[in-house]
Amino acid sequence: MSEFVRAGEAFSKLVETMATLRGPGGCPWDREQTLDTLKPFVLEEAYEVVEAIDRGDHEALREELGDHLFEAVFLAQLEAEAGRFTVTDSVNAITAKLVRRHPHVFARSQDEPAVENSTQVKVRWEEIKARERVSSGKAVQNTLLAGIAPALPSLLRAFHIGTRAASVGFDWTRADDVVDKIQEEVDELREVADDPARAEEELGDLLFAIANLARKLNIEPETALRKANEKFTKRFGDMEKHLASQDRQMNQLTIQELETEWQNAKARLGGSAVETRKG
Repeated sequence: MSEFVRAGEAFSKLVETMATLRGPGGCPWDREQTLDTLKPFVLEEAYEVVEAIDRGDHEALREELGDHLFEAVFLAQLEAEAGRFTVTDSVNAITAKLVRRHPHVFARSQDEPAVENSTQVKVRWEEIKARERVSSGKAVQNTLLAGIAPALPSLLRAFHIGTRAASVGFDWTRADDVVDKIQEEVDELREVADDPARAEEELGDLLFAIANLARKLNIEPETALRKANEKFTKRFGDMEKHLASQDRQMNQLTIQELETEWQNAKARLGGSAVETRKG
């Protein structure tokens, strides 16, 4: 039996199981759920998938992908019960979209421009999306930036906004140009640091510029920040444990002593010699 057949049978079994859970004599909890009540679970499962990837835990990733897929099937089941669409409609829609937006793979013609690298693929993807909006009539109501989910983490949304704008040439030429913009925003933030409202605005501009620098460097900013958070958490925890083993309280140390302990924690865990407590 081919993997394609096995996958189809397994997916069908999942859809059938979900229908049973929601059906007469099914699970009371599952029968009570709505689109709104499932939103937190959808987000939670998405983040758990990312966490498993970050840990390099492939066994956990196998399980988390199943949980993530279950949430998609659950939502589709609710929509099917309401008579709006079925999970089959969703699967068919994404398959058709992938074929439609990869003409260099599935429908290459003499008129189709050659695609030689991933950058060209992304450009073509946005061009095809723009044509689809026009042909569907959505271009009248929507702008180029429409469709970027407001619920995305703000840093990731800024990344996608920059990507969409860059697809029509509205972009910095070089990464160094974005660095200059970041310095400009830092200077402006420093000038208004005593004004909370203006400081908030300038800080937002700074974060937006940083997200675009990440894009120019081909770095996904949410991943970069998540790794930085984890690195800081590990080092801070090591510092706490080391001080506790010496019966010392962190809040009783001077900032210079804390800096020394931070550097010692980095040395124990491994870290760049040029990094400071703030990095």
